[in-house]
Amino acid sequence: MTEFGRFLRTETVGGSILLAATAIALLAANGPWADAYLTLRDTAVGPHFLHLDLTVGDWAKDGLLALFFFVAGLELKRELVVGELSRLKNALLPVIAAIGGIVVPALVAVGIGWGDPRMAQAWAIPVATDIAFALGVLALTASGLPSSARVFLLSLAVVDDLGAILLIAILFTGSFDLVAAGAAVALLALYWFLQHKRVRTPWVHVPVAVATWVAVHSCGVHATVAGVALALLTRVRTDPGEEESPCLRLEHRLQPWSAGLAVPVFAFFAAGIPVSGDALGRLFTDRLAVAIIAGLVIGKLVGIVGAALLAVRFKFAALPSDLGKRDLVAVAMLGGVGFTVSLLIADLSLDGPDMELAKGAVLVASVLASLLAAVLLMRRNKARSAG
Repeated sequence: MTEFGRFLRTETVGGSILLAATAIALLAANGPWADAYLTLRDTAVGPHFLHLDLTVGDWAKDGLLALFFFVAGLELKRELVVGELSRLKNALLPVIAAIGGIVVPALVAVGIGWGDPRMAQAWAIPVATDIAFALGVLALTASGLPSSARVFLLSLAVVDDLGAILLIAILFTGSFDLVAAGAAVALLALYWFLQHKRVRTPWVHVPVAVATWVAVHSCGVHATVAGVALALLTRVRTDPGEEESPCLRLEHRLQPWSAGLAVPVFAFFAAGIPVSGDALGRLFTDRLAVAIIAGLVIGKLVGIVGAALLAVRFKFAALPSDLGKRDLVAVAMLGGVGFTVSLLIADLSLDGPDMELAKGAVLVASVLASLLAAVLLMRRNKARSAG
């Protein structure tokens, strides 16, 4: 592994690159290069066969994010099989918290936007948590917190985003191709068989993975589902004499590409929204925007903390011994960093000015949640150091 790979593997650097890509996108969309930026984003590339004549922005959204979800899925499966989530009660805590973090923000958004026809699909925008950005803020501001805080946030964010991807598959699947779906299932079964038979060569696995992505995309389901499904079928336990399992090996090799390329490029094309005085004013007066901001900043915190504490109270789950309730609140605030998947849902659910408004609301909410979480996490760091 190169030093550059190690550099990109840290959450702090990944979050910084993501933030830089977002800033560049906003400058590009609002500066003298706006026309060139939009032309690049909307340029179609690829063959018409199997509906692969996508715009550059769609390739980032459908293709590169599949890599991001594959890497996130690998880390989650490793934690579930051999990590801190291998005990049922430990695993249930972030799962239950994530469910609360999906349901409550949606209810908050619907409550505020009730009667607005745009909320028919936009209610799903505040249900997601950005894994890379949230972990970046945590790594930057919470070095004194135990590792269980990171595992909780990672698990929460992955389950959260799996729920969001499920909603995407349900809400935004216009047509469903049974033949392509059958091919996707067959290819996933082949991938599992190759894992079971200990076939290690990338010359087999890569074509199968790419073909699975194409099949999932062609059947009408959002293509990022392919990344999650492949990750959950990857072998985690090592064989005798094996230095690394396929799960850990792929995670090490692909995480720098996910953090250094996939997520930043997606952010570059997704976050480039026109910002004017009128647009900024609408962010705090338009019901759609207010619903999204409140759902992410307030709904996420209430949903995650409330569901987690209820699960502990009724003994469905256990809070890690080294993670206090105040630590939980500080980490839960990071759930409001919607960003990647929230921008994706905004892109899929709305069009034109409403889509740009929703994306602006996601950006504002994510920045606000990050700042509030940073303050809370630094206070917890200070309290732990003093104790």
